[in-house]
Amino acid sequence: MISVLVVDPQPLQRFGFRMLLESTPDTEIVGEAENGAEAVRRTTELRPDVVLMDIRVPGVDGIEATRRIAAAGGRSRILVLTTFDVDRYAFAVLRAGASGFLLKDTRPEELLAGIRAVAAGDAVIAPVLTRRLLDTFADQLDDLCGPVRKDPRLDSLTGREREILVAIGHGLTNGEIARRFTLSESTVKTHVGRVLAKIGARNRVQAVILAYDLRLTRPI
Repeated sequence: MISVLVVDPQPLQRFGFRMLLESTPDTEIVGEAENGAEAVRRTTELRPDVVLMDIRVPGVDGIEATRRIAAAGGRSRILVLTTFDVDRYAFAVLRAGASGFLLKDTRPEELLAGIRAVAAGDAVIAPVLTRRLLDTFADQLDDLCGPVRKDPRLDSLTGREREILVAIGHGLTNGEIARRFTLSESTVKTHVGRVLAKIGARNRVQAVILAYDLRLTRPI
């Protein structure tokens, strides 16, 4: 059973999420919050598997609430919902530690699939969408044209793992990485897991952001 905390300022919207999740055998709502400060507090209290977070909430916004929840290092993963397609908040909230980004008009089955994926430790955003998102927000990143930045997290990677990180940064799937380096997908999956652990990334989205930040890759 996947436990979910719903964060949304609209009671009717929260009711709709509750109806959907409580009618699904493998999900349950353990709590609700209508603002960011309450979301942080209730996440600490309830320790849900997934926090369904609206960006635009009163007081502490969804971006700052996501940052605080992620920084606490707990088990809860954050799936962000917004009514705006790749708006100016999308990159910021992913960088703050969210594991996924969906629109509020997504179909119910897609939302449920997203919740399950995030609960399992995956990122909801597909690699091609991740790449498009980062291309859209490239101007928010610091200078991308300079040399690779030094970072102790890179020092912990083997040569192959660094190649895998660059490939992740380019938005490649495990299958595409396997073909590029003539590896099996199971081997690639193992490499990806080790890379994420060594660089302290919760998911592939954060790995892509790090690759951009350290100038290992850039928009194409």
